[in-house]
Amino acid sequence: MLTISQRPASLIALFRSLHGHGNLIRRLCSREFSQRFRGSMLGMAWAIIMPVFTAAIYTFVFSTVFKARWTETTGGPFDFAIIVLTGMVVHGVFAESIARAPSTVIGNANYVKKVVFPLEILPVVVVLSSLINACIGSAIVLTMNLVFKGMIFPTALLLPLVIGPYAIVVAALVFVLAAVGVYLRDLSQLVSVLITITLFLTPIFFPIEAVPEEFRSAMWLNPLTFIVQQVRDVVIFGRLPDFIGLSVYSLAGLSALAFSFWIFQRLRNGFADVL
Repeated sequence: MLTISQRPASLIALFRSLHGHGNLIRRLCSREFSQRFRGSMLGMAWAIIMPVFTAAIYTFVFSTVFKARWTETTGGPFDFAIIVLTGMVVHGVFAESIARAPSTVIGNANYVKKVVFPLEILPVVVVLSSLINACIGSAIVLTMNLVFKGMIFPTALLLPLVIGPYAIVVAALVFVLAAVGVYLRDLSQLVSVLITITLFLTPIFFPIEAVPEEFRSAMWLNPLTFIVQQVRDVVIFGRLPDFIGLSVYSLAGLSALAFSFWIFQRLRNGFADVL
């Protein structure tokens, strides 16, 4: 078995492992998605029903009860629903990945005992599985845009360019939480609080302009805020993304991923002892 000093912990080593185990990653993602709806009466239809139903409830509460309006639309309920659903799709990637992160290694204890199994692919599988749901949610948003607005902006083709850097940032968080979660079993409780906090401190149900100016800078420190804004720009408002901002975001995400993978590799030697 490799010692701590021998175990590779660089981004290059991570990317090589992901490339070399591509088929295994695809099989695990497929299994994750199929098991999620196995045994349910409606099956994979829940992947469509739940985001639409949830967005409808939030839209009713915020647009009808609280009379919230979006400055860049006519203010109709369907416009508001599309905007809210878009933000929830982005937040859903974060929420689903982070919620599963602390149990990623614990829930696959049988893999930990296998010396040859590449544990570093497990956090990546978690993020990719959440992106599958995001793809379904994005398809719903585009369909709603076509039905209620009569068009889909060509800039929607740039959506992967926006989501890519975001997936890197989420993966960095999952690597850290997956490793620390083996040793700190209460972490899942803290993560639940974090998910709720980010849901309401991200401009999902309100425009960023509605935030008082003295708090707006703090809102931009939330890594979800920039991506939510960019996804809405390319999908709903037909604007080009902020390429400079995405470049900076990508560099920050890669730096975070390098650090979190280093932590994961340094802690993984004790996984088998704890489990």
